[in-house]
Amino acid sequence: MIYQDKTLTCKECGAEFVFTAGQQEFFAEKGFTNEPSRCPACRAARKQRTGGGQRRNDFYSGPRQMYKAICSQCGSLTEVPFEPRGDRPVYCRECYSNMRARNYR
Repeated sequence: MIYQDKTLTCKECGAEFVFTAGQQEFFAEKGFTNEPSRCPACRAARKQRTGGGQRRNDFYSGPRQMYKAICSQCGSLTEVPFEPRGDRPVYCRECYSNMRARNYR
């Protein structure tokens, strides 16, 4: 398919911007069906406001609370992003990675 540059209007600020043929080709390769509705400046500002492009709700925004725990495999002190309840094993990053690698061979 041959793409041609298109002039679009930003839904946020009303400025016109060019949706280039190269950008259209990229969108098509990624399977995106909608054209961008915001100009590059408004997209960047929105990305900045929403935490770098990651969609996060208010519950998860801010720094993640970490909890100290003892690794069930090697006994080292580690931190995990959930509060250990004691009914399931907790692993340090290295032991968890090794265990996943063994399980997926």
